[in-house]
Amino acid sequence: MTISPQDRMKISRHPMPARDPEVRIRCFEEVALGYDEHTAREEAMRCLQCKRPYCVEGCPVSIDIPAFLREVVAGNIDKAAAIIKKTNSLPSICGRVCPQETQCEERCVLAKKGKPVAIGALERFVADYDRQFGLTKQQVNVRPSGKKVAVVGSGPAGLTAAGTLAQMGHSVTVFEALHEPGGVLVYGIPEFRLPKEIVREEVSSLLDLGVEFNLNVLIGRTLTIDELLGDGYSAVFLAPGAGVPQFMGIPGENLNGVSSANEFLTRVNLMKAFLFPEYDTPVYCGKRVAVIGGGNTAMDAARTALRLGPEKVYIVYRRSEKEMPARREEIEHAKEEGIEFLCLTAPVAYLSDSRGWVTEMECIRMELSEPDESGRRRPVPVEGSNFRIPVDTVIVAIGAKTNDLIVKATGGLSVAKKGYLLVDPQTQMTSRPGIFAGGDIAGGEATVIAAMGQGRVAAQSIDRYVRER
Repeated sequence: MTISPQDRMKISRHPMPARDPEVRIRCFEEVALGYDEHTAREEAMRCLQCKRPYCVEGCPVSIDIPAFLREVVAGNIDKAAAIIKKTNSLPSICGRVCPQETQCEERCVLAKKGKPVAIGALERFVADYDRQFGLTKQQVNVRPSGKKVAVVGSGPAGLTAAGTLAQMGHSVTVFEALHEPGGVLVYGIPEFRLPKEIVREEVSSLLDLGVEFNLNVLIGRTLTIDELLGDGYSAVFLAPGAGVPQFMGIPGENLNGVSSANEFLTRVNLMKAFLFPEYDTPVYCGKRVAVIGGGNTAMDAARTALRLGPEKVYIVYRRSEKEMPARREEIEHAKEEGIEFLCLTAPVAYLSDSRGWVTEMECIRMELSEPDESGRRRPVPVEGSNFRIPVDTVIVAIGAKTNDLIVKATGGLSVAKKGYLLVDPQTQMTSRPGIFAGGDIAGGEATVIAAMGQGRVAAQSIDRYVRER
């Protein structure tokens, strides 16, 4: 089918169909419903097939975006899926949770004067169609190398590295501290954004490649890195994620009813607390909930809490909405669902009743200073603007850091001031030969797709390292 660039530009971007807000706030079913085949083909027709595809440059795993969109237009979904899977081993996940609007779609030529091609929605369509009809299957097409590689952590970076290494012919074992593989994909991201069955199917595809999963193993305690290297593993990839929550250090953070987003989301997502008592995992959620923070984790926590039946849910953020790091789609969904945003507001203390349960949150108004050298405006307290809000649940979502257990138990690893491992950005190798790292442990919290990009780079580097040895 031949379509002129002029005709392509006349096609309006197709919005993602979504479940009605009044329905979705009462359940954990997926909010975004996905394109049908007709809509996907029309949306893919909007691609101008640029000679220099800037969208590919904006993709951390370098998917050949124009090529897969051409196949969608032609109706060759199997070929489109094969193109995506050349560099992305978790397309159904990425199509749902990756911030395409600040990556590939931001670089789309159409974004200069209008709306970019909905690359993320089209990736999701292709991946879901592929899974539904079993069009493609990843295979190992090389001779076994005879080398063993250990991967620590089964989040996006770990899963990507494991799959890539397995396809290169290596024997891969993934060591996961929790009882189910998936890392942040299963404990952090809610069911209504990323159904866990999709994560399980992506993990199953790695099992088909021969990847082994060793669950309930805490590296640094159950086993050490040195023990793995002494047990025949030629290299180790560290991707344990960021599981240690951060707090503000203000009075009342130890009160009953105050928790971290990590704990709250893990209970609900991984341990199925929203199905209590069918699943024996209780979770406390009162009538008036305040979530502190403005990132995706804060949106996930607030929207999850809302589905547990409170009367009021607040997002409390110290900057303006414009500065919120959360995806615009998540912010809009939260607003549609009735969550109230208290921007330019910061908590300074939590107050309790005689039993030690939080009852109020004292806040202060903030204003933004002039932009600093980085271009960001710093929030400054407005003197005398303190006020109180009645709350009985507070969920703190201001970030997390990686556990230092592995670093303490492993010699020869250089660490940055904030506790992250120092790695060579070209290879993801740490200061100790044979040990590589990616994801949160190698530079702070990042996106799913950025972690996957590091996992892919690390796998390529590990392949060279073990073969050269």
